[in-house]
Amino acid sequence: MVANDLRLAVLIDADNVPRKYIKPIMEEIAVYGNPTVKRIYGDWTTPSLAKWKSILLENALTPVQQYGYTTGKNSTDSAMIIDAMDILYSGNVDGFCLVSSDSDFTRLAIRLREAGKKVIGLGERKTPNPFIVACDRFIYIEVLQSSETAAVLPQKPPKQPKKAAQQMVPQAAPTPAPAPQPENGGKQKAPIPDEIIEYISLTIEDVADDTGWAYLGEVGSLLQKKRRDFDSRNYGYKKLSTMLEQCGAFDVDIRDNSSNGKLIYVRRRAA
Repeated sequence: MVANDLRLAVLIDADNVPRKYIKPIMEEIAVYGNPTVKRIYGDWTTPSLAKWKSILLENALTPVQQYGYTTGKNSTDSAMIIDAMDILYSGNVDGFCLVSSDSDFTRLAIRLREAGKKVIGLGERKTPNPFIVACDRFIYIEVLQSSETAAVLPQKPPKQPKKAAQQMVPQAAPTPAPAPQPENGGKQKAPIPDEIIEYISLTIEDVADDTGWAYLGEVGSLLQKKRRDFDSRNYGYKKLSTMLEQCGAFDVDIRDNSSNGKLIYVRRRAA
């Protein structure tokens, strides 16, 4: 079955996901398959969820009411888990999208994968690691914002002290070079840690041929199998190939293939 044809059950914990992320979350899920079940859980009688109505209507989400029976206890978790198991036994979906930053869904993700279902987790960066590694793939919702909301406004240059400004000799200001535009719609790129560079290098070695070159598709798949939350967008790059090309540590080679079109190969750049 083609990945985009997967029937997905989308279960959202409204207590752990800000409503501003719902639209980009649903757009991201559409990349992986067809969301045939879309439910969102919370106590909709509380004032904090009163503004969700328009979001639910725009994204065709079915709200599931779950009262908070005890103060300080999150009863929506139990409702999501019960529904997930009911959906699993119905046999009508191929995978699940669990949208939450709560580690309470770790065991659920493991159980769904044991049943042969694909599990995609989506949550904030604060999500505990056990839930992340329990999924087939985990996506940080902070990287899903549109370019309009994620754009970084240019910072104003610091003002010179008046005394220092009077002592300065007027000179012609050099014409500034145009600032490079980030390829993800204006969001600044985060520096790539050395440990990630080394992690990518070791992964390339795992699938490389005798010349050190590795097919990028195999590298990307293995990166996500080893580390569920790996995503080039975490560092400001829309594509892995662009990230590897611009970080300066890897060589990227685009090769023409008569049957498959252009194929991208990568290797660690020699010191």
